[in-house]
Order: sequence, then structure tokens, then C-alpha cells
Amino acid sequence: MPERFIAACVQMRSGRDPAANRDAAVAGLREAAGQGASYIQTPEMTSLVERSRERLFAVVTDENSDPTLTALRQTAREVGAWVQVGSIAVRNGEKIANRAFLIDPEGGIAASYDKLHLFDVDLPSGESWRESSTYTGGGCAVVAETPLATFGLTICYDIRFPALYRALAEAGATVLTGPACFTRQTGEAHWLVLQRARAIETGSFMISAAQGGVHEDGRETYGHSIIVDPWGRVLAEGGTEPGVILAEIDLSQVADARARIPSLRHARPFSVERIVAKS
Repeated sequence: MPERFIAACVQMRSGRDPAANRDAAVAGLREAAGQGASYIQTPEMTSLVERSRERLFAVVTDENSDPTLTALRQTAREVGAWVQVGSIAVRNGEKIANRAFLIDPEGGIAASYDKLHLFDVDLPSGESWRESSTYTGGGCAVVAETPLATFGLTICYDIRFPALYRALAEAGATVLTGPACFTRQTGEAHWLVLQRARAIETGSFMISAAQGGVHEDGRETYGHSIIVDPWGRVLAEGGTEPGVILAEIDLSQVADARARIPSLRHARPFSVERIVAKS
């Protein structure tokens, strides 16, 4: 396994046209590979950002028939890079799975992951999200060992559940991934600190490609694709516009950070005692 490689995030502003989104993702992969990236990540909902359940179900297919996944597998083979498709909406029974794919340089699917935590919330801005009405939540965390690194796969809202990232690191992940479609309001408040915290807590790299800007369906996403090292330093960060960011991943920094702050080894089991204090 090499000690160093170049990682890239392809920031997008996916709309309602899967073909246009597919072309943008393919162009981003080629641009990143042309700049030397051997691992390239796209955002959550690479192929389609659509809040209408009816419109979503009208175009979503199973993964074997999805044209975006097919195109990105072909492009991974053409450029000879590992590609993590942040997620694609695919049919899963009566609902849809929010599914990430890790594609190898031969175009094969090395791993897939269904988003564990679904975003059901009413925001102060008046926005309301009910992912559980459309999507099925996954039931298994995924660690993928590759010749580049051992990747822990997560998606967007998962970032708010630190136990997941600790479990991935304890299972051997050295690079944690969190491709997202974060809302602007929550992103402005929490995105950076959550990304840095997950990296620091686990002594891991954190790589998260994002959607950014105002989308055709009316939502506004935060962008700011980011790559963070195991000490919590931001190596690369995007803005709100589509584009590519890159950074060198030096895996020796993982061992160094975990030796300096060995919190993964120091965790102890504990119980919680609830005390009701009376005046």
C-alpha cells in the first residue's frame, strides 16, 4: 500500500436532469484525474437532486440500470482511478436507497453503502425534510480495504453520529468519507467543525465532496467540499461553485496522530448513572 496518494473532491450542483448531472460528474472525474488524483469522490445525490417524490420515482432505476453509475464506472476505467460515487438514488423495493459506490480502476464495484441515518427535520427557516418518507435507511457500516487506503464510507447526515466514525476507525479505516448535500443553513453553522471533529476524534483523514449552490428544485446547499488531515488541519476546501479540489494524502500521518492522541485505544466501557437531585 503506498504511503501517499492524491485525493480529489468533485463539487457539483446537480439538478433535475440526470443526463446533465452525469456529464458534469464525468467531466469532474476527468479533470481530477488529469491533475494526478488516484482517488476521486463525487457528492451525495450525484445523479439527481430532486425534492419531489413523484419526479424522483419517475426517473430512478435499480443500480444495474442506472446510466450515471454505468458512465462513472466507464470513466473510472478510462482514467485508471478509484472513484467513490458519493451517492445515487436507486430503487429499493417500494422506496429508494441513498447508495454510495466505491469503484475500482477497472470499473468494478468494490463496495457499496446505504446511508444509515435519515434526515427528518423541520428547520427554523421553514424548510422541512422527511427522508424517511422516500428512502430506506441502511443497516450496516462499511469499511473498504483498497491498495490506496482503507476507507470508511458514510453519507451526509451520518456526520452527526460520531459513534459511527469511531467504529469505522476501530475496524481499520484510515480515511473517512462523508459526501454530502448539506443545506446552506446547517452547513454555515456546523459543516467545518463536524468535519474537523470526526478527523480529530479518530486520527483519520476526512474527505467530503459536496453539492453547492441553488438547485433547480429550490433547495440551497452549502458546498465547501473539504479534505482534512488526522490532526484536524484543512488541506483543501471549496466554495459554493462547482469545481475540483485536491490534496495529498500522507497515510503516515494517521499513525502519527493516533500515537500522539491514542484515544481509540483508551476508550473504556461505562454505564450511566442517573441521579435525581432534590432541593
